[in-house]
Amino acid sequence: MPPDLATNEPREPVLSPVERVCELCFGLFMALTFVGAVSAATAGADAGRLMFYTALGCNLAWGLADAVMYLVRTLTQRARRLRLAAAIRADADPARGLRRLKAELTGVIWTLVGDAELEAVRARLAALPQLPPKPHLTGPDYVAAAGIFVLVVLGTFPVALPFLFLATPTALLVSRVLTLAMLFACGLALGRYAGGGGWKSGLAMTVVGVALTAAIIALGG
Repeated sequence: MPPDLATNEPREPVLSPVERVCELCFGLFMALTFVGAVSAATAGADAGRLMFYTALGCNLAWGLADAVMYLVRTLTQRARRLRLAAAIRADADPARGLRRLKAELTGVIWTLVGDAELEAVRARLAALPQLPPKPHLTGPDYVAAAGIFVLVVLGTFPVALPFLFLATPTALLVSRVLTLAMLFACGLALGRYAGGGGWKSGLAMTVVGVALTAAIIALGG
């Protein structure tokens, strides 16, 4: 049987530092924005509970959208690879197939991979007896999507939790402090993953959070 080009590629872990930390940051920014917007328009005894459900609903919606888009992105990437393999396999002109492969290279990889390496790949693709009929999602893809949903929702849940137990002004302050602390942790993780200064990245992410919080307050949040 030929290799399944649609599914048998190295899979990036669900908890990849770059993508997952960035998604967590997006969720934190969204929760911060929603809480600020609701606090500007809400008063009374139920304000805290309303802000809790608003922020939680925001995170649930973001986690669901992020998980679905992960599946869409995965399926689209596999479809593109299959189309590329089919085009190379059907093309009788090796030079044209080589150009197709080279067009897929980006950044520094384009300068590191030579025609000889690409020709070996093209020849293997052209020699495949058949290709999968269409791309499809597998069980691990759905598990990964579920992991993204859980990560986004649980990761930003602490931002909403203070509104259930504290008076609204205090809860708003605690929520913002927690958000900034989590943003610092996210920046720290990204910086260390990149091999640079983790503390600098953490502070930079915190500055972004402070600027966003200041903008929300200036807008009435």
